[in-house]
Amino acid sequence: MSVMRRLVRVAAMVSGVQPTTIVVMDGDQTGQELLVEALRVLDPAVSGLPLQFVHFDLSITARRRTKNHVVYDAAHAMRAAGFGLKAATITPEQTGDVGSPNALLREEIDGRVIIRTGRRLPGVRPIGGIHAPISVVRMAVDDAYSAVEHREGEGLDEVAWRTEHISRRTCRAVAQFSFLQARRMHATVYGGPKWTVSPVYEGMMKEELDAAAARHPDIRYRPVLIDAAYAGLITHTGEALVVPALNRDGDCLSDMVLQLFGSIAGAESLLLAFDDDLNATTVMAEAPHGTAPSLEGKSIANPLAMILAGAALLGYMRDPQASVVSRGIYEASLEAVADGVRTADLGGDCATEEFTNEVIKRLGNKLDVWSSLGESAVL
Repeated sequence: MSVMRRLVRVAAMVSGVQPTTIVVMDGDQTGQELLVEALRVLDPAVSGLPLQFVHFDLSITARRRTKNHVVYDAAHAMRAAGFGLKAATITPEQTGDVGSPNALLREEIDGRVIIRTGRRLPGVRPIGGIHAPISVVRMAVDDAYSAVEHREGEGLDEVAWRTEHISRRTCRAVAQFSFLQARRMHATVYGGPKWTVSPVYEGMMKEELDAAAARHPDIRYRPVLIDAAYAGLITHTGEALVVPALNRDGDCLSDMVLQLFGSIAGAESLLLAFDDDLNATTVMAEAPHGTAPSLEGKSIANPLAMILAGAALLGYMRDPQASVVSRGIYEASLEAVADGVRTADLGGDCATEEFTNEVIKRLGNKLDVWSSLGESAVL
């Protein structure tokens, strides 16, 4: 442990500040390598925050060895701590294998909402004239991904059936969070399900969106059918948007929206669980990309999304200084990209560790300057 880190922890203990625990879920291949970079930025010696990290090995080897018990252990720890940071992991394709850890984590922490925000990266050309950020807020459970399926008949008479469901609890969580996110972003809540074709099933989401709009009359609200929303997003050039969606609609929308900005590198993914008053109780952050096995060990993968995932997590802590550091990480990361410090996927020649080093340097400068300004800065 470095001298600086020991000093930070000693200072926290002396001042009576209890460290905030982040449950770290180690992953596979490049996913693990990029998690290490994000943790370098969050290190108390860098961030100045009293953070402690509890690790769980969610690599495919550990999941197979423990028959997924390590996933359940990580989920229980995350519920207790309130915060989790997860690396990308391998999901095996074979039936009967350990499956996706994300599905188990969502179920165990009662995660209801997933949010992914696309944003313009300096120097990276977006599709069309898209400029302002767009957040997709989708169900984390229910809908097509928890459907019960079966088939009947034979030959050309064979019929496939699927029974889906959504709950008002999840619809309300998506709707309420969408309007709160829109307030944070100074954005418009845009889109919606296909409520005209499915007034009972998808209409439940529309009912909750309308109710949330009534509770938040200061937030702009433009309900649009899902097919029209796709067309509108492709040609959108205006203000920031928050797009609420069903589970599978949101999965497709978020992939499209992130690519509209020319790269998924500048986006983070958050899974949130809520109490009965729709306050966030557990937040898990990760990068939206996969494990990129072809990049493993080459030090050319882009750590930006994983670094931003850590920054996003800090923004949900009930600590004003954590919010300051969160903003500092976002600014330091995007300013580095703007100044040409980029990995190969963004047209640069910067190594993975070099990019992180630049973020750490810029973050340190920002925190030092902001500390010297104190309350004297003109806002």
